[in-house]
Amino acid sequence: MLPLSTLVVTAAWLANSLSPAQAVTAGSFADGGNTTVSAMMLFVGNAQKVYVLDKAEGNAAQIDNHPAWGAVWDMETHTSFAMDVKTNVFCASGMHLPNGSYATFGGNGAITVGGNIGSNTTDGGSAASYDMTYQDYDGRKAIRILNPCTNDDDFTSEECQWFDNPDVLSMQKERWYSAAEPLGDGTIVLIGGFVNGGYINRNYPNTDPTYEGGAAEPTYEFYPANGTTATIMQFMVKTSGLNSYAHTYLMPSGKMLVQANYSTMLWDPATNTETDLPDMPGEVVRVYPASGGVAMLPLTPANNYTPTVIFCGGSNMTDEMWGNYSWPVIDTFYYPASNDCQRLTPEPADGSTPAYEQDDDMLEGRTMGQFIILPTGELLMVNGGENGTAGYSENTDTTLEYGQMPYGMSLAAAPVGKPALYNPNAPAGSRWSNDGFDTSTIPRLYHSSAILLPDASVMIAGSNPNVDVNLTTYFPTTYKAEIFYPPYFSSSNRPVPTGIPTTLSYGGAYFDISLPASSYTGSANDAAANTTVVVVRPGWTTHALNMGQRFLQLNTTYTVNSNGTIVMHTSQMPPNANIFQPGPAMVFVVVNGIPSNGTFVIVGTGNIETQPTSSAALLPTNQLASTDTSGTGSGSSSSSSTDNSASSSHTGAIVGGVVGALVIVGILGL
Repeated sequence: MLPLSTLVVTAAWLANSLSPAQAVTAGSFADGGNTTVSAMMLFVGNAQKVYVLDKAEGNAAQIDNHPAWGAVWDMETHTSFAMDVKTNVFCASGMHLPNGSYATFGGNGAITVGGNIGSNTTDGGSAASYDMTYQDYDGRKAIRILNPCTNDDDFTSEECQWFDNPDVLSMQKERWYSAAEPLGDGTIVLIGGFVNGGYINRNYPNTDPTYEGGAAEPTYEFYPANGTTATIMQFMVKTSGLNSYAHTYLMPSGKMLVQANYSTMLWDPATNTETDLPDMPGEVVRVYPASGGVAMLPLTPANNYTPTVIFCGGSNMTDEMWGNYSWPVIDTFYYPASNDCQRLTPEPADGSTPAYEQDDDMLEGRTMGQFIILPTGELLMVNGGENGTAGYSENTDTTLEYGQMPYGMSLAAAPVGKPALYNPNAPAGSRWSNDGFDTSTIPRLYHSSAILLPDASVMIAGSNPNVDVNLTTYFPTTYKAEIFYPPYFSSSNRPVPTGIPTTLSYGGAYFDISLPASSYTGSANDAAANTTVVVVRPGWTTHALNMGQRFLQLNTTYTVNSNGTIVMHTSQMPPNANIFQPGPAMVFVVVNGIPSNGTFVIVGTGNIETQPTSSAALLPTNQLASTDTSGTGSGSSSSSSTDNSASSSHTGAIVGGVVGALVIVGILGL
């Protein structure tokens, strides 16, 4: 990677960008404004808006005469305003729906000032259904639905508000820190969680690993409900204690990779059958509160759309160090986070036995580090700390008084302010770099978040390792957002594609994307050979996770015309909805390592149903210009790594059709 610190991008790059029109520097952070509430959760709703969720707490922003814990942030102005959310979203899970709406699942009981139990107690006083001061309701069973709106809509209308009424729409079980993963038909599986609050999901000694005396929820259920009663997942019993926000990834077969504690399995949601996979090497814990960075690597024609998942960071604290629901035994803020990275291909294409593969160590250990998949196929690691874990506490079993806690309530320390770039296709030993990257001065620890924006920059926000708003502690409640500009912002020119459809199907007729000669510099034939069309789902982010995040490169061929225009003949999605589940995504066209702005599409039918599939149409053969011409774009091409994960080989085998029949259901309440 070339040094970027002196390479400033002018307004030419931003001519079609969704960020404010200002010069930016590749590898730098810029002011992202204020998010109104601390950004514990984020998701990109559309080309204009990012939605923000916080736990119920004493934010200064008010709505309907109570503190706000929801907001919407504008990409163009970097301003935000409050939205009303009824229930406590604290540590919920979330996911897209096939029609482009979003849902959040579960949370905590109603709380009041100082994070104390709310006024209207329930469950023998261990929780509350409502609090008269903060006016929050119990969110543990809540299902909240939002249909993203734009500036053309009336945000005061019911259609633009959160639907949040557990009396009408709720889960079977109370879930806090649950996992959420969609199936190939768009149904969402909800797995595990706490019933009530705590540091880790166990008592110690752990004499009841199934239910922990009523504090743990070891079952799974489906949304929309399909008539199946919430059922115990034995893996949640096996991993008792360290299974909050389990890592879940649907595989092409329809089975699901599930990883928690240091155990791994493939799970069949149709039969509740579990197949053990190898344990995590070194017994490094990646789930909350160890909170390693985890992501599925890009799915490309070159790897036949075979999923590989990377696990980086977290903690190798031993079992007894973790403590129990109350707090850890050790002073975690002095304990170094892991820098270890492992890859796992759960369903190898050659039928071999799955095995973890040692990958390059990170440049530093991180807890709460977060992977953001960029349109180039590289992965950006942001946020986190070099010591400790997620979570907060007034004490540990080693430091017994809050007044002696060195970092307030934070169980982590040594914030990592410099991002790092991971190139999955670079030779082993050279996959990580942070050359030319600035260091943020804002600590991003517990309850931080990050997400890819449509202009291919990265929004970073949040951080609040405190039980309630605290603006004066060592690591305070944070409302300030930042925008990080990856290396491709070193170019003053970007592609401007036309012809991207609004929907993508699973197989079927190809479509053509046109690129004018102004979209690139240098040889037209070379530019065509180095162009990829990728589908990116940024996901729903919280706690260093991007639930639902995926990257898929479409099959393409090209025709180069004598005037320098390039036509990319582009296949639809692979004819298997398990590879990339139905719902919203962005399409980027990347030329010589420079991405276009993302175009929003809906993958699939927009309904929760078995997705129709067709054979992929045969693409035309590549056609070069007989007399090579040059692009008319200004400026340089990318100074990012030259061996990007997005393959320059555009054609490849397509995985077979959807495995198994799935129940056809519709989205409820929309």
